[in-house]
Amino acid sequence: MTPPAVAAFFDVDGTLTTGTTLFRFLEYRLAADGFPPSAYRGARQRLKAMTAVGVPRAVTNRAYFENYANLTEARVAAVAEDWFRAELRQGGFFNPAAVAAFRSHAAAGDLTVLVSGSFPACLAPMARYLGADLVLCSQPEIRDGRYTGAVHAPMIGVEKASAVRRLVAERAVSAAHSWAYGDHDSDLPLLELVGFPVVVGDEDRVLADRAARLGWRRLPGAAVPPPALPSYEPAEG
Repeated sequence: MTPPAVAAFFDVDGTLTTGTTLFRFLEYRLAADGFPPSAYRGARQRLKAMTAVGVPRAVTNRAYFENYANLTEARVAAVAEDWFRAELRQGGFFNPAAVAAFRSHAAAGDLTVLVSGSFPACLAPMARYLGADLVLCSQPEIRDGRYTGAVHAPMIGVEKASAVRRLVAERAVSAAHSWAYGDHDSDLPLLELVGFPVVVGDEDRVLADRAARLGWRRLPGAAVPPPALPSYEPAEG
């Protein structure tokens, strides 16, 4: 009898990475397009203010993508490639413990899946670098090759779980034999879907309490935040 297919689902920001890809890339992209540092600080503060008053993460995720309105898909993708190379040169971008777990699943032949509120431009170079099999993420609206600033169904909270349920059904994956990794209480719907949930880091009290009560596995988070990125440097050639 063929054993059930096994998958390993990884949240990205704060789980595989030590920082938030959406914000690190936005800062880099604004610099690449000639904006002063105050432009990023303003955009970041607006989103922080929304979070501070209790705006749901799915709503702030939508607000984030307004920063890309009218940009071409090709331009954003090219800058994202430069950004990721800059992150690798700088170091400190990945959480070593989570990456080691990812590579262990890959070596075992498990289906490796990134599940993120981030978007394809940011995640494509990372998925290639890690060798991820699939990416489930937010999909900003693009019309005639340009971002509109809108996003449909941000991949946050229950949307992560819904996307994973669809994949499990389509790929005949056994959720009971599969793994999921997350660092924030918004990852709970995903973690609760699988037989082997893993909490990364100890900053989220909801997840820490759930892990202690249910005996979920734990992985250390990043010891230090990633360093600030250098100025924008386009790829040579």
